[in-house]
Amino acid sequence: MRVLILCFLAFIGVFAENNSSIDKNTTQILISDINSQIAGIDASLKSNAWITRYANYNTYQKIKAKLEDSEKALKKSDKSAQRAELSKQIQTLKEQLSLLKEYENAPFLNMLMAPEIDSPPRIINPVELVSGFSYIKKVASDLSEYKKHILELDTLVSKLENKESLLVNLLDINYDEISGAKLSDLRQEIGDFKGAKQIADTTLNVLEKKVDEAINITKNEIKSQLLSMLNIAIFIIATIAISFFFKFIAKRTISDDERFYTVNKFINFINVLLIVVILLFAYIENVTYIVTVLGFASAGIAIAMKDMFMSMLGWVVIIFGSSFHVGDRIKVSRSGVTHVGDIIDISLLRITMLEDVTLSTYLDGSRRAGRIIFIPNNYIFTDLISNYSHYGMKTVWDGIDICISFDSNHKKAVYIAKTIVRKYSKGYTDIAKRQMNKLRSQYSIKNPNVEPRVFTFFESYGINISIWYMANSYATLVLRSTISAELIDAFNKEDDIRIAYPTQTMYMARKSLPHPHTELELEGSNE
Repeated sequence: MRVLILCFLAFIGVFAENNSSIDKNTTQILISDINSQIAGIDASLKSNAWITRYANYNTYQKIKAKLEDSEKALKKSDKSAQRAELSKQIQTLKEQLSLLKEYENAPFLNMLMAPEIDSPPRIINPVELVSGFSYIKKVASDLSEYKKHILELDTLVSKLENKESLLVNLLDINYDEISGAKLSDLRQEIGDFKGAKQIADTTLNVLEKKVDEAINITKNEIKSQLLSMLNIAIFIIATIAISFFFKFIAKRTISDDERFYTVNKFINFINVLLIVVILLFAYIENVTYIVTVLGFASAGIAIAMKDMFMSMLGWVVIIFGSSFHVGDRIKVSRSGVTHVGDIIDISLLRITMLEDVTLSTYLDGSRRAGRIIFIPNNYIFTDLISNYSHYGMKTVWDGIDICISFDSNHKKAVYIAKTIVRKYSKGYTDIAKRQMNKLRSQYSIKNPNVEPRVFTFFESYGINISIWYMANSYATLVLRSTISAELIDAFNKEDDIRIAYPTQTMYMARKSLPHPHTELELEGSNE
């Protein structure tokens, strides 16, 4: 029996020893697993900006405490070598503190500071819509970045609390002073981060309200501008529609293409002017300010751009005075040079004329035609501009001079000339009569007679027969050439009519010389 008891006790001892060995192995595994988890958390927090700034803050505080201790030791020390060493150490610590100056008071001051929200831009024209959308995108991006920043703080606090629970479990399994000190520092750190998180949440709440207010203001500005653009677009479309309506009316009522061209250009000018005025009053806040500035600058502008302003004024006179129209045949004389042609365009600053082959071209020494001539509108105030087709006139007086000798039958020559001229100018004479009656309703015309006229003048070398007749304003040379040829043929057929031209008569006679004997007799008598 005693032996059995001894064996039982021995068995119990062996079992207890084995169980203790198992508990130690399990504890080591648990401690190793906890330390591994803590190391993983620490590794994930190495690149965290909040941890970095907090570490710099702690470093600053430690350096500051060490500096205070070194200064106290310097005051108590009486050894020169030790004082020199302490002075050098104090200088190094001060340099380190200057580098970490921003961490002196609050470790998270800069990180908790919300981004500055600029004032919403004023959107007063369509171009600034781009700045409005850019502003909304910017403030929304700033808010998103700040939220992301705060989210990192939330994640950090969560990880630190997880690390805290791991340290508590570790101390429960195997308590040591190092782990206890770490737990104490960690709890202090968690408290600081939670305090920062409270500030961050408040700052985020304020920032969200500011951003929402700024975005709403900007959206209202954009909405107002879009509505204003819609109204302006409606006014512009209405203006264009009205201009098309007036063009349609002009097309139906004006049969003359040249006049319709001028009216069409005038309607286009008024249309553009109205659109400019609409845009000016819509997008310029203080129009009176611009008017004032232009008023002060008008004197200098008037001097520097005198010709341009005079051309603009000339355009107004041309358009409203109906002096010239596109398609009119005109003659421009300046500095002894004459150009005749047709108006192909009237713009704000100049008249554009296509030069034609006319008598002026024939008499001109250069004998050039077909050129595009640009005539400033201000010429109507200073130079002579003749209109061959004003108020629908399509005819103009043209004349031919032919000289016959003094012994010719001048009455017969006048009769022949008048017969030929009436024959070839009859059609233009009839047209001129109808146009003259129309012109008399507009102007006071004392002599509306348009029948061909023949005049006889006494010249130094013969009798000049001056013939005048109505011809096409755009083709005077054609009729002149035809009549001239007919006159020459008709006069050459008559024996008593001779065409004269400048002549010179020379009288030649032989001079008689005195006889030699006569000269001798005279000399003798003189003696």
